Amino acid sequence: MKAIIRKTPKSMYQPVGNYSHTTIIPAGMDTYVFSGQIGIRGDGSFPTAFNDEVQQLFTNIKVLLDTEGLSGADITKVNIWSVKEIDWDYFDNEWDKLFGSTYPSMTIAYVSALGLPEISIEIDIWAAKQPQG
Repeated sequence: MKAIIRKTPKSMYQPVGNYSHTTIIPAGMDTYVFSGQIGIRGDGSFPTAFNDEVQQLFTNIKVLLDTEGLSGADITKVNIWSVKEIDWDYFDNEWDKLFGSTYPSMTIAYVSALGLPEISIEIDIWAAKQPQG
């Protein structure tokens, strides 16, 4: 069975966070591209506390992965945009619940605004998995 390969070359600096410098998706795997996910609740409301929004965001990502039979180990690329300073201790705890120590490639940017004024953080994910059937 083919597996996603994650690596950081020894000639490169070590990642400054929980990510891999390189992620290789072997030929023949299905690729999943998801729209950016936000910390919105099922009733359409947004948490007022930023860390609560982060927690809801990770809950939403988990639900989305579950609908496709995917796990954190299948995620290959993550892009994070935030309008607020991230509490990295809290964020990394939620991150590790999803990924364990199988980190995807990652980009993070602090931006001045996202799609709606209520959104403080958005994450988009890419994943790959062996074809079903």
